[in-house]
Amino acid sequence: MTEVYGSVAAGFESVREEFATVAAAEARDGGAQLAVYHQGRQVVDLWGGDGVDGDAMLALYSSAKGATSLVVALLIQDGTLDPDREVASWWPEFAAEGKDRLTLRGLLAHRSGAIGVDGGFSAAELADDRAVAARLAAHRPYWEPDSGHGYHALTFGALAGEVVLRATGRTVQAHYEERIRAPYGIDYHLGLPEELEPRFRTALPLIPTPAQAAFLAASPAGPDDLLGVAFGQHADPPFDAVAYGNSRAVRAASPLSGGGVGSARGLARMYAAVAGPLDGRPPLLTPDTLAEVSRVHSSGKDLVTGEDNAFGLGFVPLATRHPELGPTAIGHSGVPGSQSFADPSRALSYSYARRRFAFLGGPGAPENDRLIRAVARAADRAAA
Repeated sequence: MTEVYGSVAAGFESVREEFATVAAAEARDGGAQLAVYHQGRQVVDLWGGDGVDGDAMLALYSSAKGATSLVVALLIQDGTLDPDREVASWWPEFAAEGKDRLTLRGLLAHRSGAIGVDGGFSAAELADDRAVAARLAAHRPYWEPDSGHGYHALTFGALAGEVVLRATGRTVQAHYEERIRAPYGIDYHLGLPEELEPRFRTALPLIPTPAQAAFLAASPAGPDDLLGVAFGQHADPPFDAVAYGNSRAVRAASPLSGGGVGSARGLARMYAAVAGPLDGRPPLLTPDTLAEVSRVHSSGKDLVTGEDNAFGLGFVPLATRHPELGPTAIGHSGVPGSQSFADPSRALSYSYARRRFAFLGGPGAPENDRLIRAVARAADRAAA
């Protein structure tokens, strides 16, 4: 039996029981964390499995897309960014190769087609959003912009970040630190300070079962198909996700497609500031802004992954994957299987983080399904 540590508030005991099952079955080798806020207070703070405690800092990969999208949403709310303005109006170089009419709305909804470049990106470039953005600006898109959607795995953050920099003169990282992380004391960083390095725990690769290994061998991403391009498999050497997350250069610079580092506590707290009042402050996003960013802007077959999915303005509308959540639930997953979101209909936020990669965990590891159900049921009972 795997030991589970931490605490839950009264009424959330069933979440601890569900997490204990997860820690024993899926997360024992590498460890996992679960944190939940409800109505402005933390009600779940759990960890278990080998290798992590509640304070451990983990590479949380595409969770950074959620933090980036939150900064962009605040700038839209302020009136600083207009989602229906062309990207090239801020960033003239981006107009090359037929990208001149793409709006910020289309870019945030993964509709630009700018998923990569010929020959891929080097490891050094992938630690530098400005370098990635410069190459993307000059490059042709992989489909006609706004004609369809596909997951911009390695490029979303560089694209959105360049728009923010051109429009405001400041990076997403600077806006996030000033408006979100520092005021709320959030344990999730876009740029991990050197003094926090001792808390970092390296990402661990998938250990596939024989059946999983056979599936992966039979379904490789071709280096020149859209999936291979979007995930850097056409580069020399191909993109190595584990090495990327374990790179100090990546942790220090925090490229916005996947370089953020923190704990489940941190991301749950970030999304708690969206889900409802926190620390006596009103929610970060107004109801109108929340309705706009959570609205489905792209849906159906993803040109990159080949799967049906949906995107709002940067965020994933979580109710499309977890129907027990409210219609304005927004968040983002991370490739090891992590998942984090805000559900304003319940004033609820959730973050599950794991150290070892799960099998096909990009949209969130399968154990999130039962953890989220347990959390939603407990929150509803607590509010009754």
